[in-house]
Amino acid sequence: MKLNKVLIIATRQIGDTLITTPLISAIKKKWPTAKVDFLGYENSLHMLTGNEDIHQLIGTKPRPKLKDYFKQFFQLFQRYDLAIVTQPSDRAYIYGLVSARHRVGVVPNEKKLNWWKKKICLHTVEVDYFHQHVITEKLRLLETLVDDQELFGSGLSVRPPQAVALPEKIEKQLVAPFIVIHPTPLTAYKRWPLGNWVELINQLSKNYQIVLSGAPIPQDRELNQSIISLLQPEAVAKVLNLDGGLKLDQLGTLLRKAQLYIGVDTSVTHLAAACDAPTITLFGATPPTNFGPWPNGFIGMQPYQLRAKIQKVGNVAIIQGPGECVPCRKAGCEDKADSRSDCLVNLSVQKVLEAVNLFNIKLD
Repeated sequence: MKLNKVLIIATRQIGDTLITTPLISAIKKKWPTAKVDFLGYENSLHMLTGNEDIHQLIGTKPRPKLKDYFKQFFQLFQRYDLAIVTQPSDRAYIYGLVSARHRVGVVPNEKKLNWWKKKICLHTVEVDYFHQHVITEKLRLLETLVDDQELFGSGLSVRPPQAVALPEKIEKQLVAPFIVIHPTPLTAYKRWPLGNWVELINQLSKNYQIVLSGAPIPQDRELNQSIISLLQPEAVAKVLNLDGGLKLDQLGTLLRKAQLYIGVDTSVTHLAAACDAPTITLFGATPPTNFGPWPNGFIGMQPYQLRAKIQKVGNVAIIQGPGECVPCRKAGCEDKADSRSDCLVNLSVQKVLEAVNLFNIKLD
């Protein structure tokens, strides 16, 4: 199939936008003259800043009104040879149906939800939350058009936003070498206990400046302030709290300079890995085989095992909490966003320090 114009649709969160970059690269490698546009949430498009493989970024609201839908449909109507639907949502598929003559897409594995989506696509890939990595899932959307060796036979990398200058105020406060810590996930069930962060930072700050990252939202600011309030005085003096003051592309610049990054299962952790920072991530319910940060340069379809105490691949180390149920892919032990997760509650600071040692980080 000759492709002149392609639309990639990723109407989800920031991390879901970032992980489409290997797919974008694969399209441009196979069809170098094709124009590739990207449709995603307006607040997620910063993850693609400076990506030269993208012709146009098209923003959409997370909760559009009827007039917004009509405006978007008119903007997209039959402009593309192929729409690539990277999420199984109905909304993403409707955009794909409106915008292109042909479609490929990710579909749910429930027959009652995917039959019509399969019917309107040239090719579909079913979601497999336990055994298929999302990078592989997206690339497999091209498998009827591109040979597997071309897709997976060389090292795959996630492309971060283009590096930009840090604000002068932040630049002046950085003391190399420093470690970036991002303790706040979007949902409570992905949290590591407050006291554990305090103990970890007290230990690491003996040899390194600690830079606390977070989004410019109350829950992130409150957690970081709570951590600082419980630290030993000498540790407080070694902490730089960003207080949500960096944009995503600026945060990418910071991560490129970091000696180490430690974070929870969240989009910033994927950004750290994409920036080639030595990355440690704490996983609970989420299967790393599905959504573990991709280690840049990895050759193949699956970097990770479903279950291991610590597994290091390339620049990424994943630590999973204890428990026979891990990973369950539920929203915590109570299967709701504000639930606790015993696997993370019981994940010790010592286990995280063991992972730190894998990157030859000096510890007292």
